Amino acid sequence: MDLADEIDDARARTLALVADLSDQQLLGPRVATVNPLLWEIGHVAWFQQKWALGERGRDDLYDSSAVRHALRWDLPLPSRAETLAFLDETRRRARAIDGREYFQRLAIHHEDMHDEAFAIARQTHGWPAPPFLADEPPAGGPLPGDVELAGGRFRLGAEESERFVFDNEKWAHEVELRPFAIARAPVTQAEYAAFVDDGGPLPIYWKRDGRRILRRDFDRWVELEPHRPVLHVSWDEASAYCAWAGRRLPSEAEWEFAAQGAGAGNLDGRFRGAADVAAFPESDSRAGCRQMIGNVWEWTASDFLPFPGFATDPYRDYSLPWFGTCKVLRGGCFLTRARLVRVTYRNFYGPERRDVWAGFRTCAR
Repeated sequence: MDLADEIDDARARTLALVADLSDQQLLGPRVATVNPLLWEIGHVAWFQQKWALGERGRDDLYDSSAVRHALRWDLPLPSRAETLAFLDETRRRARAIDGREYFQRLAIHHEDMHDEAFAIARQTHGWPAPPFLADEPPAGGPLPGDVELAGGRFRLGAEESERFVFDNEKWAHEVELRPFAIARAPVTQAEYAAFVDDGGPLPIYWKRDGRRILRRDFDRWVELEPHRPVLHVSWDEASAYCAWAGRRLPSEAEWEFAAQGAGAGNLDGRFRGAADVAAFPESDSRAGCRQMIGNVWEWTASDFLPFPGFATDPYRDYSLPWFGTCKVLRGGCFLTRARLVRVTYRNFYGPERRDVWAGFRTCAR
């Protein structure tokens, strides 16, 4: 897929995530963790205009660094039709320019991230799944056990030969790892349910129904899928599970070391949700860990901090404001675009966040 096709592909996914929603839903209720979608799709077009085209636009409306979250519902936003026309105009112009590949890719990946946020908003509000999420993910069963790794010297982060990386991945540097044992798969819903039954907190989209536990999947309640990874747990909840189970979260260096050679798993919204943790054996890393790329974002023990010698990229607010306030997640989820995620990609959220498609795998203490 060439660059112009990727621009079109990202925009097609954005439209597919919002096309079936009403005008009322595009504004939506005020929630601290999600944006009004009418504002957010305009922000996607504004970002493409600013970075891919190199033009100033409606900074007073769409600059997320300047317009406080709580104010975004009260702005004089353009209509749905005007916003969609803005999306189409920036797409057509961005795909036609030359000599700005870095900034075009920055806008594509920015849109990919917001597309995942659009799906998070639909889950948060209890709206139906996006229509393209129609097929149920494959079965595969559990995948118990650990992989024993010898550790040693390891280069953490992205190499300069990579075509596009974000500033917080720069650059690869040597770290020393002690021997460790990491789970072959993330913690499953069945494993987490045992923790809940012993007094652990219910994940945000779980509820008890008599003797059963149900999980909300967008607008429907379903039985737990015992061999699929637990979703929508915070770093704090993941840490509490580890304390209960006598385990620990991996550091991001341990996670990246164990993920070397991992192939793509459940990505790109091919299925309605996360698959069983033993599905996609072709995704195994060289160490034998499965689904490290795709299926569910995985919390690590690490604080989100700059690597040695960090310098901001042109989009200064991508990483810098968040250092020291967030925890690192790795790997991607079933909705993450394959072109965005890689072994070195660092996602980051506050440790209290429960709304993202995040789970975790554990290490032996």
